[in-house]
Amino acid sequence: MSLYCRLLHSKWSCSYYLVFILKLRQSVIYGSIQRELSKVFQELARQKDCWIVEGHLMPEHVHMCIEIPPKYSVASVMWFIKGKSAIVIARQHRGKVRDSIGDHFWAIGYAVSLVGFEMEAVKNYILE
Repeated sequence: MSLYCRLLHSKWSCSYYLVFILKLRQSVIYGSIQRELSKVFQELARQKDCWIVEGHLMPEHVHMCIEIPPKYSVASVMWFIKGKSAIVIARQHRGKVRDSIGDHFWAIGYAVSLVGFEMEAVKNYILE
């Protein structure tokens, strides 16, 4: 991807490093849930015109480097990704029925940092 992305009236480069954890730090992200969440995060990011540059799913938390267009706030994108992914997990892995909530799969809150021009350093940190 080039250094800047384009919207109709702007060029932008808004990359964020995000970390969020599971409710009660339970270690359940492994195996089929890990493979499923990877696909779900990519699809949800695409729906908000975002792009996940790098990501790593640990057993009890998630590291993610994501580019979010300036038309969306980080909080709204995180709310969307965490909420919708919790519903997918509840439906597919916990046997919940249609129109159910995610049963608080993710803990409230997240950590965020603006990446800036240190993208390679952040990518290497996530991979290690």
